[in-house]
Amino acid sequence: MPATMRDVAKLAGVSVKTVSNVVNNTYPYIRPETRAQVEAAMAELGYRLNVTARKLRTNRTGLIGLALPELRHHYFAELADDVIREAAKAGLKVIIEQVEPSEHVAVEHLVGSHTHLVDGAIVAPVGHGDVVSDSAPPGFPVVVLGDHRITDDVDQVYMANARGAELVVDHLISRGARRIVALGADRGAEVGAEGERTRGYLESLERHGIDVDDRLIQATDGWSKAAGAAAIRDLSTRGVRFDAVFGFNDTLALGALTEVLRSGRRVPEDVQVMGFDNIDDAQYSVPALSTVDVDRAQLAELAVGMIVRRLRSIHGAEAAAGNGTAESGTERWSIEVPATLVLRESTR
Repeated sequence: MPATMRDVAKLAGVSVKTVSNVVNNTYPYIRPETRAQVEAAMAELGYRLNVTARKLRTNRTGLIGLALPELRHHYFAELADDVIREAAKAGLKVIIEQVEPSEHVAVEHLVGSHTHLVDGAIVAPVGHGDVVSDSAPPGFPVVVLGDHRITDDVDQVYMANARGAELVVDHLISRGARRIVALGADRGAEVGAEGERTRGYLESLERHGIDVDDRLIQATDGWSKAAGAAAIRDLSTRGVRFDAVFGFNDTLALGALTEVLRSGRRVPEDVQVMGFDNIDDAQYSVPALSTVDVDRAQLAELAVGMIVRRLRSIHGAEAAAGNGTAESGTERWSIEVPATLVLRESTR
């Protein structure tokens, strides 16, 4: 028979309530040695929380879904880590799903078959379509982590992508650059990171009176280091002159930085290089990479906080309905996280 909380409590020499507090992370003041005893007993007995039973008891699983694209990329891996840490503070655990590109991203697609196991979902659409809010089960909390503000009736936290790109180009121009490669750009995209950052790049050039050279707007096959290096190698082979590179993410920029140095040019004396996202690796390149920071920890804190407040609101509404005092009407939250420059040695 599977081990129960009562079995864990007996082996650890504590109450069942204490075991429940450790398992559900509902009481933060448990002594470290008591928590260690309970966790050791759980490990010895092979105890696993019965999520289905908990949902039947409380109508909550204590789990939230996190749907992200391209988890092999550092930015999304680091964002997932931030969400997991923030969720733990609220006593929640996270189920992660990698989502594939699609034109319209429905909630059940993002969290797959786990919808019935999670209390809510934080989702990052990868297609150009908006999240279809009607696809969520009634009352199911959804927070969208977006590249821009969307029109759907969902809670959302989005990045100042266009503004961040403007800050990059403004800075490079202020340091003497005039021929800036837009690495990972897409002039045909109206939304998404590519579209937003391309728009910011173009608007900054226009504001400074610098003509756009289409040869410097470089689409890439993915946003990897290899793609960044290949694009710079191609430009050099074709004899296209440039004095700065703006990688639309740090990984592209790091690949570009490596290729520029391999070609015998100096950074930043000959070519300045900047990225976007401020991943951990950016500070350890040689020279260290200048970039744009859109605070991942703040994104995670806001998104998890919205889920928690929504769950409390639902709990309150259920209680009010039981008392006959329920009110209608739901205000949606929409918050933009600002972009800031992080200047290091790869720019002047």
